[in-house]
Amino acid sequence: QVQLVESGGGLVQAGGSLRLSCAGSGNRFRIVTRGWYRQAPGKERELVASITSGDDTNYADDVKGRFTISRDNAKNTVYLQMNSLKPEDTGVYYCRFTVPTTRYDYWGQGTQVTVSS
Repeated sequence: QVQLVESGGGLVQAGGSLRLSCAGSGNRFRIVTRGWYRQAPGKERELVASITSGDDTNYADDVKGRFTISRDNAKNTVYLQMNSLKPEDTGVYYCRFTVPTTRYDYWGQGTQVTVSS
């Protein structure tokens, strides 16, 4: 089992920055994809950014150039640096660890990000 705990959410004005962290505890995997997802009110959960064990990254089009995902293997932690935040970035942000080609798929409890205009 893997437990994921997010932190770093909060209320920020448009144009501001936040850094989210997601620390994993429990089992560790040599190959794992770590990602951040966002669920805005009344909308489905969507991928914001992901990073593989080989450091391949993937970003949603609307966050490219503003958000940066990174990882620290030693700490089993993934980060999301969010700059130039917009009101439409508001939502609950969830981290997710998945092991490709296996059933291992873990989610954090979510952290609220609110961007005021």
